[in-house]
Amino acid sequence: MVFVSRAATPSHCIRHDTIFRHSFDGSNVRRRPCFAVSPSSWDSAKKGWRGRSMIVAASPPTEDAVVAAEPLTKKDLVDYLASGCKTKDKWRIGTEHEKFGFEFGSLRPMKYEQIAELLNGIAERFEWEKIMEGDKIIGLKQGKQSISLEPGGQFELSGAPLETLHQTCAEVNSHLYQVKAVAEEMGIGFLGIGFQPKWGIKDIPIMPKGRYDIMRNYMPKVGSLGLDMMFRTCTVQVNLDFSSEADMIRKFRAGLALQPIATALFANSPFTEGKPNGFVSMRSQIWTDTDKERTGMLPFVFDDSFGFEQYVDYALDVPMYFVYRKKKYVDCTGMTFRDFLAGKLPCLPGELPTLNDWENHLTTIFPEVRLKRYLEMRGADGGPWRRLCALPALWVGLLYDDVSLQNILDMTADWTPEERQMLRNKLGANLCPHALLVDSRDIIWDLEKEISVSVTLVPITGLKTPFRDGLLKHVAEEVLQLARDGLERRGFKETGFLNEVAEVVRTGITPAEKLLELYHGKWGQSVDHVFEELLY
Repeated sequence: MVFVSRAATPSHCIRHDTIFRHSFDGSNVRRRPCFAVSPSSWDSAKKGWRGRSMIVAASPPTEDAVVAAEPLTKKDLVDYLASGCKTKDKWRIGTEHEKFGFEFGSLRPMKYEQIAELLNGIAERFEWEKIMEGDKIIGLKQGKQSISLEPGGQFELSGAPLETLHQTCAEVNSHLYQVKAVAEEMGIGFLGIGFQPKWGIKDIPIMPKGRYDIMRNYMPKVGSLGLDMMFRTCTVQVNLDFSSEADMIRKFRAGLALQPIATALFANSPFTEGKPNGFVSMRSQIWTDTDKERTGMLPFVFDDSFGFEQYVDYALDVPMYFVYRKKKYVDCTGMTFRDFLAGKLPCLPGELPTLNDWENHLTTIFPEVRLKRYLEMRGADGGPWRRLCALPALWVGLLYDDVSLQNILDMTADWTPEERQMLRNKLGANLCPHALLVDSRDIIWDLEKEISVSVTLVPITGLKTPFRDGLLKHVAEEVLQLARDGLERRGFKETGFLNEVAEVVRTGITPAEKLLELYHGKWGQSVDHVFEELLY
């Protein structure tokens, strides 16, 4: 494929190997197409400097400077994913986490004006570049780290690709220090939890980002909980590399099979609008009715034919949200990238896509494990800082060690699609928040209704979910040991980061269940106390 510039100024065509944007570890992922880069694009970027802070355009900024002279093919899309392959010495760990900002005193969510003040304060005090959409600040960038805003103002750090978990945890600590240094002066705190525990959607501010307007209008057409996903959830995820298509397949399958266990271990969202909501992970439950065409457990990943091409086929038929043109988001909801590839997109008739369009489209697909040029483990609730370090530790120990990865694949090889889906539905979600596990003749006290009830069966939840000949707790124990062994073999003394998870596995009690115990006990059924309990 040949790329040419629209600009009238002279271009420099590099006829040898060139690169794709945003390589996960920052290394040059080489291919053979010809890029033409206009010097004027570099000049305009330089003019963004303001003192020590640089102002950059909202991503993606390059679609006007570089366009395809030849149409993209399906092979180009497959090659894009395959370009993520890298040798083991270049594998990195990228951690992303979201958190809820709130006002001390009122506990109300931060307004956009407060978020803008916070972003400007962090930029000026700690030398971050400002990311703008029009005249609105919507994020920050510093090296390979970025801070962005989710639809309801959830504050997200997308960390740099790092070599060790020690570096990852240090990055989290540094970020939280910087955010708190500015936020506390404003009377703002941040909460580490998976779902907004107190406020309804009507109370949540809407961020001034064009893509979110399109999503907000589309979500109610395809699911009943999509707006809750946008405005009231927070997650922590880790992004991990692969060496080849075969390695990607192995890690994808292991990640999908065990994602429900990670959901249970990190389950931390049992409240909605001030009351128990019936789930240990409301965030996980929300994904079950957000948009079935772009979410879920992707059973085709376990087909013998699966590879990069099969994921491309899946993504080509996932309905689009938008295309970014002339610094505006064009509503293309319900249309497919397959039509776009053929020049048949109704919202942009006759226009053909770029790799930027493909890259953007991949970010709008939300399965439990997502493939880009790396793999994203997406099943965990947001939580306090120790858990932000534990989540990447769990997956690095399991997926970056060949022995542990093979053991996971052997363990899960005969799990059926129905069993994997059952775990997805039950392990992170089902919970009767008022019941305690008791003998069938016992009496339990329903704290919500303040009546005693006789029961013969009490719902078993989280790690107590029955699975085959035992409980999921027993599977989690084996998984934890494999993660610990994998970290030991890495040789970086990283096993201590699993301590938060080890406590959950040892007791079988999820973080959400501990919060419910506090709610029904010393909190006096007031959810307000969670803002102190889980304050960063």
